[in-house]
Amino acid sequence: MTDLTPLGQRLADVDEQIADSARSASRDLSSITRIVITKFHPASLVRELYDLGVRDFGESRHQEAQPKVAELSDLDARWNFVGQLQSKKARQVRAYCQAIHSVDRDSLITALTNDDVAIPLDVFVQVNLTDDPGRGGVLPSELDAFVDRVAGAAGIELRGLMGVAPLGEDPRPSFVALRSLSERMGAQHPNARALSMGMSGDFAEAIAEGATHLRIGTAITGKRPDHG
Repeated sequence: MTDLTPLGQRLADVDEQIADSARSASRDLSSITRIVITKFHPASLVRELYDLGVRDFGESRHQEAQPKVAELSDLDARWNFVGQLQSKKARQVRAYCQAIHSVDRDSLITALTNDDVAIPLDVFVQVNLTDDPGRGGVLPSELDAFVDRVAGAAGIELRGLMGVAPLGEDPRPSFVALRSLSERMGAQHPNARALSMGMSGDFAEAIAEGATHLRIGTAITGKRPDHG
């Protein structure tokens, strides 16, 4: 499909870079899922991306995502929640997302647990890769016990780990650390080896360290509209 619009061109450019990075890392391209982050963008942009072949989308604010997903309910799209999630909103988010990438507190495990679903919710445990305990994510020292609790919850499928590289630093060491944690966790949870890491500015480094899910926004969607 040829699309010469700026959106189509950016998507094609990013996909080419992903393919190049996968080849450089001797990775199978089919093992990498490209999630397009569409927060602050209207439903019409999601439809354009869908027409370009995109099926995996990411949102990070419940109050924006819920009506947007409802408006796009006719699309066969897969929705990922990638932002910090309030426990009191977790059940509502679960109702329209197929995956949540930011589980980092016991209260979220409790809120997302559901004995009554046919299809479990895919969950990534977010790890804090910074020295700031105030940032979102489980501290590496507390990860093993937390992951066990996620894996034991009904209606949840532990997929792997998620991390955000610290701003203004070389992202590679953080991705190396997350990969190491993933390998350690995989010994106890062999079906939870997915790695959600890499964004617009650092997805090549993430692919080199084994990323399976990339969360790419502005490199594809362009400048965010004014959202007040």
